[in-house]
Amino acid sequence: MTGSESEDGRRVRLAFEREARRLKIGQIVPLKTLRSGAKESKKYAQILSSVRAIGLVEAPVVTPDRKQPATYFLLDGLMRIEALKDLGIDEVECLISTDDEAYTYNKRVNRLSAVQEHRMIVRAVDRGVPAERIAEALGLDIHTIRRRFRMLDGICADAVEQLKDTSCPLSVFDLLRRMVPIRQVEAAELMVGQNNFSTMFAKALLVATPENQLVDPRKRKPAGATAVTSEQISRMERELASLQSQVKSVEETYGVDNLHLTVAKGYIAKLLTNSRVVRWLSQHRQEYLPEFQAIAEIGNIGPDRTAAE
Repeated sequence: MTGSESEDGRRVRLAFEREARRLKIGQIVPLKTLRSGAKESKKYAQILSSVRAIGLVEAPVVTPDRKQPATYFLLDGLMRIEALKDLGIDEVECLISTDDEAYTYNKRVNRLSAVQEHRMIVRAVDRGVPAERIAEALGLDIHTIRRRFRMLDGICADAVEQLKDTSCPLSVFDLLRRMVPIRQVEAAELMVGQNNFSTMFAKALLVATPENQLVDPRKRKPAGATAVTSEQISRMERELASLQSQVKSVEETYGVDNLHLTVAKGYIAKLLTNSRVVRWLSQHRQEYLPEFQAIAEIGNIGPDRTAAE
């Protein structure tokens, strides 16, 4: 058993072997197949361009096949493995899991938020990485990289702090920039309170902003917006307060419901780690297998407050 001593002297089992291993891709057996159209997705294109430009950043996770010593089951990193195959690469460095449970490790961590991605790009540029290389690695055009580099220009620190771990899109920061700092913070708090970081909601908040809280009142309205009276603004604020109270009432049962769904998802994911179950489903209930796989791949049962494989 792979393990180490804890502070109180007890032996603790490690989840991974201490050293990664370089394996032939032919030794790795996926426990699932890519869904139809996955290779045409934007996510796959980003992974492919990133691997081509800077190599593999996150190692796939495998576990040894107890019956065949030279074979490993792939627990995490199917799209990365497929990208390596498409690029003609036949070896990959892998993390070796000591457990054979198909736990989708990178689904359990927060994705890069827009703020975190901005800071990553800024650090890369500060270290001398050309914007063109960053764009190629992320599968984005150079104009988008430059916009993300300047994303927080004109945004106050308190608003950034509110939104730093959210899935706020780039366009929302363009709208916040048209408000004075105190209104930026108010808008950020409203978005967090409603768990709504959409561009449409940010536009509504901009339209509802008094002129004395705008950087340039002449640019008050987004294209196509109509005038909003103070009475309409007051009504909107009352409706938002009412909605918040309704959300709180739902939260009373949300925890239990979420727990039940999480347990059910975990049970299905565990079933799919059994190769005999997967084989039986593929032979006798082919229509069930992709649905079960889709459920097992759900990253977060609850609201997604995170920002590719």
